Amino acid sequence: MTRSQPLLTVLVTSPRVAAGLLSRDAWSALESAEQVLTADLEDPVPAAVAASGIDVAAAPYESAADGARALVSAASEHSVVWIGSPDADPGLTDAIADELTRLDDPPQIEVLVGSWDVPGARLLDAVAVMDALRSSGGCPWDAQQTHESLAKYLVEEAHETVEAIETGDTEHIAEELGDVLLQVLFHARIAADEDPGFTIDDVASQLVDKLIRRHPHVFGDGDAATPDEVEQSWERIKAAEKTDRDEDDLLAGIPASLSALLIAEKVLTRAHRRGIQLSYDERADLGAQLLTLVARARADGVSADAALRATLRDVTRRHVAGCEA
Repeated sequence: MTRSQPLLTVLVTSPRVAAGLLSRDAWSALESAEQVLTADLEDPVPAAVAASGIDVAAAPYESAADGARALVSAASEHSVVWIGSPDADPGLTDAIADELTRLDDPPQIEVLVGSWDVPGARLLDAVAVMDALRSSGGCPWDAQQTHESLAKYLVEEAHETVEAIETGDTEHIAEELGDVLLQVLFHARIAADEDPGFTIDDVASQLVDKLIRRHPHVFGDGDAATPDEVEQSWERIKAAEKTDRDEDDLLAGIPASLSALLIAEKVLTRAHRRGIQLSYDERADLGAQLLTLVARARADGVSADAALRATLRDVTRRHVAGCEA
């Protein structure tokens, strides 16, 4: 017998999306099915479906093969929707395919996606993993870390990310950015155990507020139309926020741990944005000569710090090549 409609629908959903936020097709399939089955009624999606008034029955199984046989058998008699588990029921779809190939007249099957991950959804997984590492039964090394013990890693990972960017290796950049993200998640999770503390949501909330506040030309009635105007607007807004800083001090707020070349770039940039003309003798001493070179690089749109690192890499590569020859 040939059936015009699928009788076994495997409903897959994202565990990162609220359980009841299913597509219209998913709700239609659930409402029209003669039987709705799932492995565990307490899982979020079947619980939400049952709460909507649709009957959901538990159909636990010992193995994927056992589950597949039970589902195919049920679908031979009724239209069945299987609500997938949060772990995506490892091996079940393959086992169903194997079971169907054994039958002369197998029921039709479709896989229906009921919800999709939104951009950034995997960040929820990262937060959950970090929480597990710091919780009871997690990793003993992670559990004993503090803001102070991790500070050096944040610096190291940031530097490694910059190096990856300068080498242009996209895959390496993604990996290093992940290591930087780990540090952010780690510090936020540590703070969640402190009193007073904060959570990763507090970190994200402050970031969102700051981005909106400092981009009035996007989210408000600002009129900055060029990158230079945006930078000047950003500087004005930041100055209004940091009322405790001496605006005449061009070094205020710049970490002393930055390389001197990067500090020089930031000072020159601040001076430019504030309309300050710095006065120094370009030939007075080595420091003044270096500052002149940084200013020249900045005028050319080049980072003196990055340029020096690139030259050092090139010089050392040639040295190594010469030694190997």
